[in-house]
Amino acid sequence: MKKGLLALFLFSYSFFTYSQDLNTASIQSGNSAERFPVFPDCVNLQSKVLESCFYNQVQDFVFQNFQVPDNLKQNNFQGNVKVLFEVDSNGVFKVIYVDAVDEALIKETKRVFSAFPKIEPSTYNGKPTYSKFTIAITIPLKSRAELEAEALAKAEIVSNNKPKLTELDSIVYKKFTKPEFESHLNVPFSHSYYAQFDGSLNQVGSNNHTASKPYTYAEVSKYYDLKAVNEKIKKKASGWWARKLWNESMVEIQGEGYWFTLNPILDLQVGKASKSEASYTYVNTRGINFRGGLGKQLNFSTTVFESQGRFADYFNRYAESIKPAGGNPAIIPGIGIAKEFKTDAYDFPLAEANLTFTPSKYLDLQLGYGRNFIGDGYRSLLESDGASPYPYFKLNTNFWKIKYTNTYMWLKDVRPEVTLERTYATKFMANHYLSWNVSNKLNLGFFESVIWTNTNDRGFDVNFVNPIIFYRSVEFASSARSGNAVLGLTFKYKWSNQINFYGQFILDEFSLGDIKERDNSWKNKYGYQLGVKYYNAFKVDNLLLQLEYNHVRPYVYSHSMPITNYAHNNQSIGHQWGGNFKEFIAIARYHKGRLFADAKVTVGTRGLDFDTAEDSFNYGGNIYKDYDEKRPFDSGVKVGQGNKTAVFIADFQGGYLVNPSTNLKLFGSYIYRSFDPTKNTETTFTESTNWFTLGLRADIFNWYFDY
Repeated sequence: MKKGLLALFLFSYSFFTYSQDLNTASIQSGNSAERFPVFPDCVNLQSKVLESCFYNQVQDFVFQNFQVPDNLKQNNFQGNVKVLFEVDSNGVFKVIYVDAVDEALIKETKRVFSAFPKIEPSTYNGKPTYSKFTIAITIPLKSRAELEAEALAKAEIVSNNKPKLTELDSIVYKKFTKPEFESHLNVPFSHSYYAQFDGSLNQVGSNNHTASKPYTYAEVSKYYDLKAVNEKIKKKASGWWARKLWNESMVEIQGEGYWFTLNPILDLQVGKASKSEASYTYVNTRGINFRGGLGKQLNFSTTVFESQGRFADYFNRYAESIKPAGGNPAIIPGIGIAKEFKTDAYDFPLAEANLTFTPSKYLDLQLGYGRNFIGDGYRSLLESDGASPYPYFKLNTNFWKIKYTNTYMWLKDVRPEVTLERTYATKFMANHYLSWNVSNKLNLGFFESVIWTNTNDRGFDVNFVNPIIFYRSVEFASSARSGNAVLGLTFKYKWSNQINFYGQFILDEFSLGDIKERDNSWKNKYGYQLGVKYYNAFKVDNLLLQLEYNHVRPYVYSHSMPITNYAHNNQSIGHQWGGNFKEFIAIARYHKGRLFADAKVTVGTRGLDFDTAEDSFNYGGNIYKDYDEKRPFDSGVKVGQGNKTAVFIADFQGGYLVNPSTNLKLFGSYIYRSFDPTKNTETTFTESTNWFTLGLRADIFNWYFDY
C-alpha cells in the first residue's frame, strides 16, 4: 500500500531534471526553477556547480544527522527510506511523504528534515518559488566519499560491458505553465462560466464567431486572457494540499511538446423539495477527468462520471415519462439512461470524450462523445445541449469572415415500438452551420440539418456526408420520406460593446400557399428567438443582463415518421420543451473574484396534449407523435392549443469558486416552479414546487431543471 502511494506521488511530481546513482542519498529533482536553492556554503556558485553543491549539502547533512534506530542496527537492517520533500518559497525544508518499512524510520526522517537550516529558496523569473525533490536514503549509511568510490567502481564495470541506458533519467520536465489555455481543447460548456468572457468575445469589430459551442481555449484566448484571470484570483498557498485545493489540478505534467492533467470530478448536492415523497433530494457524482496535448495539433479530454441521485418530484416524473424500452425506470435529461438505485433513486453513469486534431489555423477536426450547441442565447432552437451525449464528428473551417461547422451525429430512438431484440434503433443527423461576419457589427448564420434512419440497412448515407451539399435537395431526390430536413437562420447585431441583439429562426416545413391564405395552417412549422444581452450593465463590471423570447409553433421538430423526429434518447435536440410553446426568460449573472451569483426567471405557455379517453388529439407539443395522426385542425393552429399550461420558474444560485482549474464551486440554489394547466389530467396537473439545494460541484456542463 505504501509503495502504491509513493508511486502515485512520484507520478504526480515526476518533473525530473537530474539524478544521481548514489546509495546513501539518491536525489531526484522536481525543480524547473532558474536557480537551485542555495546553502550558505554554496553562495556565489552558479549553474551545474550550484546544483552539485546543493545535492552534496543535503547528502552530507543526512549522513551526519540520521540516527538508525537501535533495534534495526541490532538486526543488521538493510533497506531504503524514500522521501518526497520540498524547499518552499521561504527556503524551509518540508517533508511531503516518507515511504519506509518501519514507523521509527519515518519518525527519524521527519526529525532530520525538520533540523535542516533555512536556506535561500529557488527562483523563477527572479522571484522565490518552491521546488520538490525525492531522496532515497540507503541503510546502513555511508559517507559521500564511500559512495563516490562505489559509484566509480560501478562505472568501471559498466564501461567493460554494455553502456547503461539513461533514457528515463534524461527526460526533461518543465514547470507547468497551464498550456491548456492556448490549446485547441474544448472549454467545458457552462452558461455561468461562459458568461465571464462572453462580453470580451462580442466586442464590436472582432472577427470571431460565438454561436457554435463549445469554444476552444485558442478561440477564447484571442480576446480574453484566462491565464491572467486565474493568476489574479490565485490564493497564496505554499503547501501541496493547499495548492491542489485552491489553485491547481491534482496532477500536472508538462514536458517537451506535451502536457496533461488529471483531476477528480465531484458533483455533491443535497436538497429539500416541497410536497415530495422523498425526505430529501441529492446528487452524488464522482468522476475523473484526463486531458492533455501532444504537440500543438493534437488535444484530448475524457471524463467518466458515476452518479446516483433523486430530484424534485416534477423532475423525477419527467425523467420517468421519457424512460426507454426495457427495465430502466428513467432517462435523466441531459445525462442518459438510468438504472434503479435503492427504492426511490437513480443510478446514471456518464462518459464524455473529445479528440481534436488541428492540421492548420484554418481547420480543426473533432471526434467526440458529448453535446453541441448553436446559438448566442440561453436556449437554442437549432441544436441544444439539453439531450444526452452522443457520438459525433465535427469539422470546423475558419477563414476570412467565415466559420463553417459540419457536425455528423449518431443518435438513438429508445421507444419500445422501434426496439428490436433489446437493441435500440439507430438514426443519424448531419448539420451544416455557416457563420458570416457581414460587418463589424452584424453576423448572420445559415443552418441546415437532416435526420435519417437505418431503414433497409441504409447506414450512414453518403449522400449527406458532403460538407457543402444542400440537404433539402437530397431529401427530395431520395424520396419525400427519406429524412427530416430542417433549415435555420441566426443573427447577431452588436449595437455597442455593451449591448448585443441576437436571434434565431427555424423552419421545419413551409407552405407558401397557406401563408398567403393567412389561416395559420399546421404546415407552417417554424419557430423564432429574439434576445438581447447587456454587458457590464449600468456600469457594474462583470454584471450581465439578458432577455430572451422563444416562440415555437405546434408540430415543429416532429415528423410523419416519429423515428426521424428532431430528437435523441427521447429528448429534443432543439428546444427542450419540444413544440407548441412560447416563453420569456430574464437572466442576470454576476461574478467578482471567486464569488458568483446567477438569477433566471422563466415565464411560459405550453400547449400540451390531454391524452385522455375523451380527448386523445395530437396538439403538436409531443414531438414523438406522428403529425399526420389525430391532428385536430388543419388551419387555425396556434401556439398554446390543447391543454394550455402556464409555466413560471424562478432559479437563483450563488456561491464561491473553490478551484478554477476544475471550475469547482461551492453553491446554494433555490428553484420555484409553478405549473398550471387549463385542465388537470393524470399526468398534467396544477403544482407548485420549492426546491432548495446546497452543493459542491465541478461546473463543467449545464444542468437544466426548467422543464
